Amino acid sequence: MQVIVVGGFLGSGKTTTIINMGKYLAEKGKKVAIIVNEIGEVGIDGDVIKKFGFDTKEITSGCICCSLKVGLRVTVTYLANEYKPDILMIEPTGIAFPNIIKKEIELMNLGEQVKIAPLVTLIDGSRFKHLMKEVKEFAMRQIIDAEILGINKIDLIEPIRIPILEASVQQLNPKSKIVLLSGKDTGESFENFMRLVLPDLEELSREAPGAEITEEEKPSKAEPSAPEETESSIEASKVGSYSAEFAVENGSLSTEAARELTTELMNTIKAKVLQLNPEFIGHIKLFLDNGSETVKQSVTVYYEEPQEDVIKSKEGAAPTLKILSAVSNVDKEAVKAAVKNSVHEVFERKQIKVNKIEHEHNHEHEHHEHENHEHEHHEHEHENHEHEHHEHEHENHEHEHHEHEHENHEHEHHEHEHENHEHEHHEHEHENHEKHKHGNKEEEIRE
Repeated sequence: MQVIVVGGFLGSGKTTTIINMGKYLAEKGKKVAIIVNEIGEVGIDGDVIKKFGFDTKEITSGCICCSLKVGLRVTVTYLANEYKPDILMIEPTGIAFPNIIKKEIELMNLGEQVKIAPLVTLIDGSRFKHLMKEVKEFAMRQIIDAEILGINKIDLIEPIRIPILEASVQQLNPKSKIVLLSGKDTGESFENFMRLVLPDLEELSREAPGAEITEEEKPSKAEPSAPEETESSIEASKVGSYSAEFAVENGSLSTEAARELTTELMNTIKAKVLQLNPEFIGHIKLFLDNGSETVKQSVTVYYEEPQEDVIKSKEGAAPTLKILSAVSNVDKEAVKAAVKNSVHEVFERKQIKVNKIEHEHNHEHEHHEHENHEHEHHEHEHENHEHEHHEHEHENHEHEHHEHEHENHEHEHHEHEHENHEHEHHEHEHENHEKHKHGNKEEEIRE
């Protein structure tokens, strides 16, 4: 089994490239399985890939290069044993470090029958300048780690600019092999790309026996994790993201009505995102399934008009809306508010009822939340206990203070009374003494 990791920033064309690679390999008689990692809780790209008949597994609600490494290992093991593919392709989220995923696969010690292809990283050539402006540090990390750099969407670039772009990218990573790609071209240049990725493709046989791969196997070389392997690529990317799925409750939408609705919703979300970051780069994706056809729209940069595609829905599909919005240099909560408010405004105007579908999180995530909850609970109890203790001390202190004040007051009162009493006593004695003196004088006068 050959493992291929195809990375690249949001909107670089990973899903389209993987579908083209899968078709090419299937035509060569190879069995293909694909792992798709979605940053949000809703799988969107996996749905597209499944429509082409590939064995596809989705890993959602996080990134397989940091928080979901265990999920990656379990999924790789399952696919290798159950599907026994010749080729396993992995599409990480656009805000992952693809090199870390490749290293994780290497450390799994999957056996001699598993080989890992050179790391492929795609760059959207039409947005390269904006990529370097908005997320330069993060994009550079992806580019520098690549072994094969695919400058994608060359059909959207002026031919005169392509050699300049090629030289610029090569300068950023002199060791990498540069290829020019387009989702619309699977001719000679695409074949050259596939030969770079899988030079021994013709020798790779589906009939070759492979040993069972187990999750318990440990790396033969216990290499310490590199510092970046514990780093959150999501935080490093400075991308705010939100995904959601809604059930469309009432009314049957024609494909034309679904297209109009999707366009209106996309433009509303984009307008709100532009207020948050006027020069955003990222990926806003909408899938509106009317039960028979799915309207797919996407925007990957602030100046782009929505790109649309209509694909056939799965048989028996219920009307649903799926949204992923991932935007550079915008807070996650702000992105979430922009999406939710847009859905509310547009569907209320159209008088169509939608209900958000809640997705269960993975067990590890729940366990982590439970631990956090217990930790917060104990902290809260501890704080309350300390608070009560301090209040009790404060009350005692105040009580003692009041008693002390009361004693002082009484003491002062008694002293004051004593002084008054003594004062009155002295005054009385003085008056008597004076009277006695005056009396003597009067007696002397009378005499």
